[in-house]
Amino acid sequence: MRIEDVEIKWLGHSGFLIKNSKVIYIDPYNIKKENEKADVILITHSHYDHCSIADMEKIVKDGTRIIMPADCQSKITRFKVPIKIEVVEPGKDLDLGHMKISTVPAYNVDKPFHSKEELWVGYVIKINDVVIYHAGDTDLIPEMQKLTGHNQAKKKFIALLPIGGRFTMSVDEAFEAVKLIKPSLVIPMHYGSVVGTEKDAKEFYDLCKAEGFEVEVLQAE
Repeated sequence: MRIEDVEIKWLGHSGFLIKNSKVIYIDPYNIKKENEKADVILITHSHYDHCSIADMEKIVKDGTRIIMPADCQSKITRFKVPIKIEVVEPGKDLDLGHMKISTVPAYNVDKPFHSKEELWVGYVIKINDVVIYHAGDTDLIPEMQKLTGHNQAKKKFIALLPIGGRFTMSVDEAFEAVKLIKPSLVIPMHYGSVVGTEKDAKEFYDLCKAEGFEVEVLQAE
């Protein structure tokens, strides 16, 4: 799908391909071999279905910039081409010229899988008047309140939210996040492979539509 001059593709699970003047991947996992090479790869945390070395090997090129939390760095082995690695934690702002990237907290509040102390992240990507929030593996957390400033009339605020439950927000919790941050468009993720089903996506779609929120359930590419 295209939002103004930004193309967004869901790659399945929590993986996305975002294209503008650059090719940006977020949490690539089980992706097709023929995908385009990455200018930037954003990794939210070190779990195998988010920090997948096998998938990054398919898309790195000379000079690919990989941005990740500290504990992901130990998983990075030598790639066949030289890359650039940048370690981040919540509260980091990066200026990549063509886009601005901010890291935000992502953690569980009542589950043991994603501890706040791990300093894992979600990402806010700003490309011209398009703002994309990839929540990472998270519950509904108080820090999401700070995202409400992105839902300005002149901007398109796209939220990519996990709905699969167990490790992240459930459908109902993700819907509460939508009501809190009020995005221009919400796209569900983190379902259909490791956890969560298409039925969950349909339930989430219906909840959002009933309250007047724009929602798109993408097909994995």
